[in-house]
Amino acid sequence: QVLRVYKAAVQQTLDILFLPEGREFLTSTDAVSRDSADRTIIAWDFQSAAKISNQIFHERYTCPSLTLHPKESVFVAQTNGNYMALFSAQRPYRINKKKRYEGHKVEGFAVGCEFSPDGTLLVTGSSDGKVFFYNYHTSRIIRTLSAHKEACVSATFHPVLPSLLATCDWAGEIKIWQ
Repeated sequence: QVLRVYKAAVQQTLDILFLPEGREFLTSTDAVSRDSADRTIIAWDFQSAAKISNQIFHERYTCPSLTLHPKESVFVAQTNGNYMALFSAQRPYRINKKKRYEGHKVEGFAVGCEFSPDGTLLVTGSSDGKVFFYNYHTSRIIRTLSAHKEACVSATFHPVLPSLLATCDWAGEIKIWQ
């Protein structure tokens, strides 16, 4: 049973992220033109289906993946500009211009990212098959792992056993790491 329908009036929706308490959610889209990225990340009111903001991200890259910090009121958007951007998870959802997570490659793949359960690490795949671990607070790479021969499109921590990490690549290979 469908409860509500939200119409972004853009190309495709790439990811959906509910914000804490579930009153609002974010979507990332493929709506990027040569000089503009309005509507790349859209904030929605869950109850009314109204758009709250479509002016969250102003760079001309799509954002294939969004992830919420487990303890702080922030979220990260993976960008096709080969970096992850940090945003406030509260209105007006401002970008943190002082902190970017750079070093991995996206190169058009829908590469996912995720925080560790304790929020100290940010992990992402890379188009070169590697997994990058970033210190959340310093945004520095603390470790890389040569995980796959193909593009590593997802890396996710086990919800109960945080020392386990699952990765997968573009060719369908899945690996569990400890």
